[in-house]
Amino acid sequence: MNLGGAVAIVTGGGTGIGRAVSEALARAGARAVVVNYSRSRADAEATAETLTRLGCEGVAYQASVADESKVKAMVDETLGRFGRLDVLVNNAGTTRFIAHADLDAVTDEVWDEIISVNLKGTFYCSRAAAPALKQARGAIVNIASVAGARAAGSSIPYGVSKAAVLQLTRNLAVALAPDVRVNAVAPGLVATRWFREPFGEQAASEQESRVAASTPLREVATAEHVAQAVMAFLGSDLVTGEFVLVDGGKHLTY
Repeated sequence: MNLGGAVAIVTGGGTGIGRAVSEALARAGARAVVVNYSRSRADAEATAETLTRLGCEGVAYQASVADESKVKAMVDETLGRFGRLDVLVNNAGTTRFIAHADLDAVTDEVWDEIISVNLKGTFYCSRAAAPALKQARGAIVNIASVAGARAAGSSIPYGVSKAAVLQLTRNLAVALAPDVRVNAVAPGLVATRWFREPFGEQAASEQESRVAASTPLREVATAEHVAQAVMAFLGSDLVTGEFVLVDGGKHLTY
C-alpha cells in the first residue's frame, strides 16, 4: 500500500502507541492524520502539531470510540474535509489493573467499560469507516495485546476484550474483503506512560527490567516498535486476517 497522499484516522492517537503510529504515517508520506482522543486533548494537539511539522496535516479530534454517534461524526467530518479515508488504526483502549485471582473485583461496571472501548469501539470505528475504506482499497490495523492470546495482562476483562479484538480482526478481514485488509498487532509490555503511571516510575522501571531479563531479545517493547509492526502490515498487500506479537519473544518463555 502506497501511503503517499493517504488520509488516516488513529484512535487514541495523541499518546504512546497512537502517537508513534501517527508520526510513522506522517514520515511515510501520509497527507493527513486525524488524531483521535477521548480525554488527552493537550497531548493530541501536540501530536497534531508534530505531524504538521513533518509535512502532514494533523487534526486533533475528540470522540469516545464507545459512542457510535461520535464515531460516525468523526468519519463524516474526515471525509468532508479530505474527501477520502485510506487507513484506520484502532488503538484506543482502556483497562483496570485487577489481579486475575480477585474475581469479586470484576464488576459489571468494569466489564462494560472495557468491552465498550476495546471491543465495541473497535467495531464502531471499523463499521463507520468501512464504506470509505472500500472505495480507497484501504486497510485497518487493530491494536490488540499478547493478553488476548495468553492468560496474562492487567485484568481478565482486558484479556478477554483483546482476544475478542483478534477474532473481530479475522471476521472483518472476511467481511470487508477483497477491498479492505484487516490485521492486528498484539504487543506485550510496552514502555509507555499508560503502563508507568499506575505503578510509579521506580516500580515500573523495575518491572520492565525483570521482563527484559526474561525475554529472548532482552528488551521491552517501545511504542515505536509497535508502530513498526503497524507499518509493516500497511505495506503488505496480500496479508489479511493475521496478527503479530510484538514482545521480543517473551511469549515463547511463558
